[in-house]
Amino acid sequence: MRGKPESGKMMRMRPLAFVLALMSIVAVTSAADDGWVSMFDGKSLDGWKANEHPDSWSAKDGTIVGDGEVSHLFWMTRQCSDCEFKADVKISDGGNSGMYFRTAFGPGFPKGYEAQVNSSHKDPKRTGSLYNFKNIYEQLVPPDTWFNQHIIAQGNHIIIKVNDKTVVDYTDEKSTYTNGYFALQQHNKGSVVTFKNLMMRPLP
Repeated sequence: MRGKPESGKMMRMRPLAFVLALMSIVAVTSAADDGWVSMFDGKSLDGWKANEHPDSWSAKDGTIVGDGEVSHLFWMTRQCSDCEFKADVKISDGGNSGMYFRTAFGPGFPKGYEAQVNSSHKDPKRTGSLYNFKNIYEQLVPPDTWFNQHIIAQGNHIIIKVNDKTVVDYTDEKSTYTNGYFALQQHNKGSVVTFKNLMMRPLP
């Protein structure tokens, strides 16, 4: 027995449903194809390794917290040559931290580039500095305030953005560091730094 013919309303809805489903697929594909890699699962330090004082680091409420003795936390999953690295960061009043890239794993302060995180520490080099290469001395972000820091390293050209504003655009004529790990800094006891939305993307 033949079924009842579909109403005109149903016929109009089917193309609309198809278009909406297609848009959803495109959106998911675009998100997957943009190349960004999440560096933190939001609940553990899997993939990360401290060079010393591992108890200075914890995963808490969807963030990575540095609080304690000097330590550097390395993301051991993959290294950076040409890459982007970004995170949302909050630093305590008087605190000091940094986001390292193209850096070597080892004891002490890492050998590599550092994008400084510092709103009010006695060290005058503030957030956004490419430490000791291109320094910033003005306070771009007050302490205890979330901000985004975004690093783009391609060849010897390095860009640092703070809250989407380019604050460093630097060419290292010596190409001092060309490859290495990403790392986070816990500078000293009394300083507290918090990171979330940690992402990296390799560049061609």
